[in-house]
Amino acid sequence: MAKKERSIHTCSECGYSSPKWLGRCPECGSWGTLELGATQRADTKVTALTPASPALPMSKISASASTSISTGIGELDRVLGSGIVPGSVVLLAGEPGVGKSTLLLEVAAGWARQDRVALYVTAEESAGQVRLRAERTGAVIDSLYLAAESNLDVVFGHVEQLKPSLLIVDSVQTMTAPGVEGVSGGVAQSRAVTAALTTLAKTKGIPVLLVGHVTKDGNVAGPRVLEHLVDVVLNFEGDRHSSLRMLRGIKNRFGATDEVGCFEQQSDGIHEVPDPSGLFLSHKEETPDGTAVMVSMDGVRPILAEVQALLVQSPAKNPRRAVTGLDSTRVPMVLAVLAARAGLKTADQDAYVATVGGMKIFEPASDLAVALATASAAHHRALPQRMVVIGEVGLAGEIRRVPNIRRRLQEAARLGYTRALVPDGERVDVPGMKVTYVKDIASALAEVKLGS
Repeated sequence: MAKKERSIHTCSECGYSSPKWLGRCPECGSWGTLELGATQRADTKVTALTPASPALPMSKISASASTSISTGIGELDRVLGSGIVPGSVVLLAGEPGVGKSTLLLEVAAGWARQDRVALYVTAEESAGQVRLRAERTGAVIDSLYLAAESNLDVVFGHVEQLKPSLLIVDSVQTMTAPGVEGVSGGVAQSRAVTAALTTLAKTKGIPVLLVGHVTKDGNVAGPRVLEHLVDVVLNFEGDRHSSLRMLRGIKNRFGATDEVGCFEQQSDGIHEVPDPSGLFLSHKEETPDGTAVMVSMDGVRPILAEVQALLVQSPAKNPRRAVTGLDSTRVPMVLAVLAARAGLKTADQDAYVATVGGMKIFEPASDLAVALATASAAHHRALPQRMVVIGEVGLAGEIRRVPNIRRRLQEAARLGYTRALVPDGERVDVPGMKVTYVKDIASALAEVKLGS
């Protein structure tokens, strides 16, 4: 009797499987996302096979095979842990035009400069387009090979022929696995391509870097299983109006996921920015009124940021509150606390509060900087020179403690700041810096001589 087969429908958003088609996915709630995938036998049996290599005691397994190799780009190595681990699979996701392909091309060029063979596979662009980018970024190197292929079997043939020590595939959603049903970028194809490349990396010890598309929500396109198959998931993000790019780790089996790498996109490629604080400070020597400097934590990395405020008499009945780069719900709250707890009335004025350099700060530690910048603008009096302010403002006017005070102040002292205004609590001794502790917003304003 012939074995019965059944069709499987898989959701393109979350990977949920169903034996029949459904208009709405019961797992993620998306409409029209279930696609017909591979068939499955109803009476599948599991049989035991003799393993090709026996299991070994943990003490006899060599750890040298997992030693990372530097990419030559310090900011990328920081996010990866210490470099690329042989046999690992890294998925780099990001919006179109953010610079994913340019960054990986520079990684391949740096790899090739160390007399290693790197293979860059592009399925989105022609070989001529990639060559033009390589000329612009200085990546024309003999040991860097380029293949414009979308067929996975042909890519495997290139690997067998060239035997590269690094493989880059751009992108996983445009590759096609022969013999697998579905279109490129669909659930079945994306999963099959990623699984095959992961197997290749593990069996041959070749690190594989994959480019991934993102949805309009900023998530990696395709089923969630892609993130589970790979070892590292990185998100490359940036504002189209700014040259700054941030590389964040979402998943990392070889290091922490709270590291952040900073890059700047220029005409000749993407360059790492080992000290990004200077990008967000427009006034390093003289601080004008309406300006306050704080130290933000992006992951485990402290970055100095400048908060500016401007108050203008409002001709309208309802004054405007325009916020750029900060939490738009917390800034009006801070202004309300200034009015209720410090007597600084801004109800008849338009308030414009923004960060400098396109930086985005959404942590409560910026509250005190917003409050003092607004008070400075209202009194037309600048804050003391070379001062940083850090703290969360509560509804009762109290200044609450924030994490990583010591690390924030050490970064500020390294950049030449000599004074700090922080919440009362843990005493921190930072060489070369005078630290002042305040309990509430009124005492903070009095300390900088901006009280009513």
